[in-house]
Amino acid sequence: MSKLETNTIDTISGSTTLTLGGTNANAITIPSGVTMSVPSGGLSGQNYPAFLAYPNADQTLTDATTTKVVFNTEDFDTNNCFDSTTNYRFTPTVAGKYFCYTSVSLGSTTYTNSNLNEIRLLFYKNGAKIKQSIVDFLSNPIRYGAFNMHDIISFNGSTDYLEIYARNDVASGTPNIQGDSSNRPTYFGAFRIGA
Repeated sequence: MSKLETNTIDTISGSTTLTLGGTNANAITIPSGVTMSVPSGGLSGQNYPAFLAYPNADQTLTDATTTKVVFNTEDFDTNNCFDSTTNYRFTPTVAGKYFCYTSVSLGSTTYTNSNLNEIRLLFYKNGAKIKQSIVDFLSNPIRYGAFNMHDIISFNGSTDYLEIYARNDVASGTPNIQGDSSNRPTYFGAFRIGA
């Protein structure tokens, strides 16, 4: 084993990419107690791409019908992977496993006298349902609720995409999803956690 001692490692003039290791290196070890100074631009790492989106207004639903949730406002989107204008879907550009999460606030347009019988929250990957959470209130209806779901999902980095769907069965009133820019009662996000 050889040891290299130096104060600065930099690229050659005209190049902006510095590569540490090659085909034989798969890890860089930083000894305990050593600190790293990160430049103002930060580091891009394992947790990118990442995004967080939310609806800026209520979305009216058809009773007892599974409907795509419209997330039309982005809080952040590191790699421009979330479509907040047309399809309201996440299509990550880097292959790997992602932690995906959502919270959807469901109720009725008449919150004071509505009765929710059943709520469904669904992850759709490439147009097909891959995860579903169901809460049944038929014996004891509620007026309003925020429902959460998360999962670790693999994406190929090119064509795989994820969408959020919801189903709200109400006994009275018109079912809806609450959206708001100030307190964000409904949101959808994801970040890469590894290969």
